[in-house]
Amino acid sequence: MKVEHVAMYVNNLEGTKDFFCKYFNGKANGEYHNPKTDFKSYFISFDDGSRLEIMTRPEVEECNRKPYGLGYIHIAFSVGSKEKVDKLTEVLRSDGYKIVSGPRTTGDGYYESSIEGVEGNIIEITE
Repeated sequence: MKVEHVAMYVNNLEGTKDFFCKYFNGKANGEYHNPKTDFKSYFISFDDGSRLEIMTRPEVEECNRKPYGLGYIHIAFSVGSKEKVDKLTEVLRSDGYKIVSGPRTTGDGYYESSIEGVEGNIIEITE
């Protein structure tokens, strides 16, 4: 069994698509649009076959995010090495994204950094 995809609502559909394609080598399909509901989405596929669905619609509401709240908290991408973690973290920092933590080795042995990506979503970058 595998996770087929993860989905997230966003306000800026095009900006979010561009973020995941630019920094994480995602490949987006063509935009789906339901004119009745004004629902729009993309599936972004990654090299290992995993997919992220990003979606928007007029009724999307902001949620009160808390760093230790219940529910999904972050999405993690493995980039293959400590050097690649360091490099991508620096690229994101220089492009204006907030570094939440790291790069560092965690207590459970992961080498990672966490950044606040598009629309405040936490992205973990691991080796």
